[in-house]
Amino acid sequence: MPTPTLDLIGLVVADMAAFLDFYRRLGLDLPASADAAPHVEVTLPGGLRLAWDTEETIRGFDPSWTRPGPGHRTSLAFRCASPAEVDAVHAELTAAGVRSHLAPFDAVWGQRYATVLDPDGGAVDLFAPLG
Repeated sequence: MPTPTLDLIGLVVADMAAFLDFYRRLGLDLPASADAAPHVEVTLPGGLRLAWDTEETIRGFDPSWTRPGPGHRTSLAFRCASPAEVDAVHAELTAAGVRSHLAPFDAVWGQRYATVLDPDGGAVDLFAPLG
């Protein structure tokens, strides 16, 4: 049997411009011209692609699609260079109006960890190894 390869992580978004601005603040290189696009994707180091589609785009081929209920079902995690960088990125994002879900803390599994919420309330984790 052939073995599929994970190639793309797709996120459904309500406001493309807000999402792209959020991910630019996390260091992704996304052109401003993409803000009004119905589908945007970027190739990450290593070749994995991250894509965003508007709710309207998804409903265009899946009319029964509905927005998930409260709480997040998936999260993306961004590795920071140090525990201090977790704190700095969290502070910068929240100063820009991004909602914090978990303020930075030293996790029992050996990482400095924080969680912010993307424009639709999805969890985005920030982490760095302790020590």
